[in-house]
Amino acid sequence: MNNVLDFSIVTNWIHTMLTSVMPEGLAVFIECVVIGVCIVLMYALLAIILIYMERKVCGFFQCRLGPMRVGPYGTIQVICDVLKMLTKEIFTPKGVDKVLYNLAPYMVLLASFLTFACLPMNKGLEVLDFNVGIFFLLAASSIGVVGILLAGWSSNNKFSLIGAMRSGAQIISYELSVGLSILTMVVLAGTMQISQIVEGQTDGWLIFKGHIPAVIAFIVYLIAGNAECNRGPFDLPEAESELTAGYHTEYSGMHFGFFYLAEYLNLFIVSAIAATVFLGGWMPLHIPGLDGFNMVMDYIPGFVWFFAKAFFVVFLLMWMRWTFPRLRIDHIVKLEWKYLMPISLANLLLMAVCVALGWHF
Repeated sequence: MNNVLDFSIVTNWIHTMLTSVMPEGLAVFIECVVIGVCIVLMYALLAIILIYMERKVCGFFQCRLGPMRVGPYGTIQVICDVLKMLTKEIFTPKGVDKVLYNLAPYMVLLASFLTFACLPMNKGLEVLDFNVGIFFLLAASSIGVVGILLAGWSSNNKFSLIGAMRSGAQIISYELSVGLSILTMVVLAGTMQISQIVEGQTDGWLIFKGHIPAVIAFIVYLIAGNAECNRGPFDLPEAESELTAGYHTEYSGMHFGFFYLAEYLNLFIVSAIAATVFLGGWMPLHIPGLDGFNMVMDYIPGFVWFFAKAFFVVFLLMWMRWTFPRLRIDHIVKLEWKYLMPISLANLLLMAVCVALGWHF
């Protein structure tokens, strides 16, 4: 059934049609432009959905309704906020390093765009698919911390600088646990190509096939991924009660909007990577021996499975944010280096032993 929903058939047909009426170089250029526009539109749509979802989930955990006034159930509130952000003036404070100050928001946005392009949303529906896709994904996601450090340094503001230093220390630390958790599943999957990791989960998702090491890697990934997004309880870089807004205190208009968008898209990207590597990506849920159930699951399109799993993980991360209090910076660093890092290394070794001895489904 999933072969019927193979988007590579559509993309190959479009490429063949374009190359029949124009040079191949021009056809590839047009395809790149169209893909870029689609990514931007998807980026904006997901940001609106995630902001609305965050407000409603926050309201639910705080026993209130959330936005309700503008539109049915407050659905148009986020759109109004976006329009307001687009029309606000962009001003540059005195004493800033103008080149770095203006470059920083685009660096953060670029990192999230490159990582977003690696996500396979359906069979044949991925923009970037390399044989070292996991390596590229981790490398691209690391660019964001450079933009954050540039924003804090160039703003000529002590609160921005403190927020940027906190963020740099936190993100660089927790990237190690994120990378080791994903590497644990790469050992189980036997490949770093993201599309092959998904296709290898046809007969079962890796979180079920990998036994206890896969579950441990998933839990560590959720904690470290939440910290890498600078979200509560790891939101020390943006601690409103201490640092006004952290590293983007001096930004206004759409420059501030870029940081705001990147935060929510990074939340989705972390969740989508978890859905892809641990929960089968666009693969449906198959239970061995239940052929009728598996056939029904195959009728659900792959992109529906992908987004359902991704938003399930998004809900888990929001649940984590609105449940636990903010940690101190020394507690955050201690949690990574004294607990998560050793657990991740031991878990990677345990997974390698399980794979070598065939102790997995």
